[in-house]
Amino acid sequence: MKIHQMSVTYLAEQDRILLRINTAASEEMRLWLTRRLLLGLWPMLSKLLKRHLLRLEAAGNSLETADEDLKQMLTDFRKEEFLKQADFETPYKNELAALPLGEEPLLVTDVDASPLPSGRLRLNFNERPLDTNSKPRSFQLEMQPKLMQGLMHLLEQALIRSQWRDPFSAAPAPAEESAVPDDDGASKPKPRYLN
Repeated sequence: MKIHQMSVTYLAEQDRILLRINTAASEEMRLWLTRRLLLGLWPMLSKLLKRHLLRLEAAGNSLETADEDLKQMLTDFRKEEFLKQADFETPYKNELAALPLGEEPLLVTDVDASPLPSGRLRLNFNERPLDTNSKPRSFQLEMQPKLMQGLMHLLEQALIRSQWRDPFSAAPAPAEESAVPDDDGASKPKPRYLN
C-alpha cells in the first residue's frame, strides 16, 4: 500500500484523535486514537524514530556510544530536514472510493511497532472489540523515516490542541499574603493554601 496523504485531527466532542490515511489506490483507513493509547505509544514511537534517524547518519553504529546531547542534536537536525521537505499545505482529499476498514473508524486498542532491516517502520494497529462475538479489526502499514516523522509532527500538533500532554498541571493560584508576627516580633507573610 502506498500512502498518499495523512490527516490527524483532534475532535473535542469525542475527546479522540482521528487519523485518516489516504492511499494512492483511493482507499481511506480511519483510526481513532485515544489518550490512554497515546500515553504509551508516543514515547515508544519517539524512541524508535530517534534510533532510526541516528542510523541514517554517516557515523551510523558508532553513534551508539555517543553522549545523549549529540544524539539529540543529530536527531533534531534530521527532523528539521524532513519537515522542510514535507507538504503540510495541500488539503486532505475527502472524495474517496473505498473504506476497507468500514465507515466507522477502527478504535485502536494496541499498536505493534517493528523496525525493519530496510529502514522502514512497520505499525500494526489493532482493535479488540468489547463484544466477544464481534470480529477484531486490524490495519498494518510500513513507513519510511520521512513519512514517520511527518506522522509524528501531525500527532504532536493534535496533542497540543487536545491538551493531553499535561492534563493535570494548572497554573498555581496566587497565594494571598497577610502579615504574621514572627517569634522575634518581625512581620513575615503568612502562607495561605487554597484547595
